[in-house]
Parts: sequence; C-alpha cells; structure tokens
Amino acid sequence: MARQINSEGEKFIQQWEGLKLSAYLDSVGVPTIGYGHTKGVKLGQTITKTQAEGFLRADLKWAQQAVEWSVKVPLSDNQFAALVSFVFNVGPTAFAKSTLRRKLNAGDYASVPKELRKWNKGTVNGKKVELKGLTNRRVAEGYLWVKGDFVSSRDVKAQAPQSSAAKITKVAATVITGGTSASEVGLEPIQQAANALVSQQSELTSGSAIRIIIAVGIVALTVFLAIRSMKD
Repeated sequence: MARQINSEGEKFIQQWEGLKLSAYLDSVGVPTIGYGHTKGVKLGQTITKTQAEGFLRADLKWAQQAVEWSVKVPLSDNQFAALVSFVFNVGPTAFAKSTLRRKLNAGDYASVPKELRKWNKGTVNGKKVELKGLTNRRVAEGYLWVKGDFVSSRDVKAQAPQSSAAKITKVAATVITGGTSASEVGLEPIQQAANALVSQQSELTSGSAIRIIIAVGIVALTVFLAIRSMKD
C-alpha cells in the first residue's frame, strides 16, 4: 500500500492552500475550488468542506507517490508530510532535479530546511521575485520537517526509536518475569516511568497514555507484591 500523509500534514497543507467552496480563477486563470483543486472545475460550481477534503486527498496521491519513489532514506511521518507539501506546491519534476533531494538521499537530513527556503520565488511580470507567502510556507515546512521519529521508507528499513510507552512496558516486563529482584529494583522503575509519562504527555495520544498508566500500575503492583513476599 502506498504511503499516505498523516493527519498533521493534511491539516498543514489545508492551511497553506486555503479553502474556497465556490469556484474561482487562480493567478493564471484556471478554474479552481476547494484546496487548490482544478480537475473538472467550472465557474459557478460550489462544494462542501467534506467534498473539498476528498478532492485534496485524491490530489495528494501523485505528490505522495513522487516523494515515496524519489527519496531513498528513512523519513518520519512529519518529514514525509513536509516533502509532500513541498512537492504538491512545486511539482514532482522540480523536486526530482533539486539539490534538496540529492542532499537528502546522501543522508544530509539537516540541510533540508535550508534547501526548502530557497524555493520561495514566483514569477511576477515575467520576473522571478521572492514571495512572502512562499517564504512563510517554506519556513513552516522546515519546522514540520524537524518533528517526529524515524520510520521505514519504501526502500530502507529503519528501526524506530523506542517510545516512552515501550520503555515503561519493558521495565514492567523485566520485573514481572523475575529478571530483577525487588531489592535491586526498589522504586526506581516506578519513578522512571512517572518521569517519562510527565515529559511526554504533550506528545501522547490518549491510547498511548492509557497504556503507559497501565504499565506503571503493573510495575508498582509487582514491586509491592515482591517486597511483601520477601518480608513474609
């Protein structure tokens, strides 16, 4: 299955494309509607927000495919989304020929935000000039780029960093299976789990938070029972 942009990336593109529920002529005279949708659009046409979102998802398919096939290194979901936004704006050919793509495929992740900022010019009265809107979009794509953990791309398998939830669950499993005695463990795993939960709470989904809380509870209960058993 082809890789798809995440919800944060979709909202990001919606923000920068802007929503128009009535057809209009874009800067080059093409009838446009929704989030920059042009296929089959006629002046006088109107749509709903839900229809506009559907058009956008369909329109993003080629940009997603272009990124997936052109990039040979692992990308996080947000990195993938940032590049899809960029390609959706400048086109697949420009991306394929870009220094950004060449550097990225050489493993130079840090160069991407800077390379993105170079693509901030548009044609006005036959001349290439810097456009504030494009400058702002490129900077925003750079910020989106630096968020997230690595996942696998089409061609490269990458082991994702262990999440806080996984780390806490591992601690619980170690104690439960008897890998560490109660006297050695003490209360340290519980404190570590609590610290991890607090530090990551802003990035967790409700499901992840629930799993972490359960894991912390398992650790606490296991240590308590082990210590009581030793005393008995």
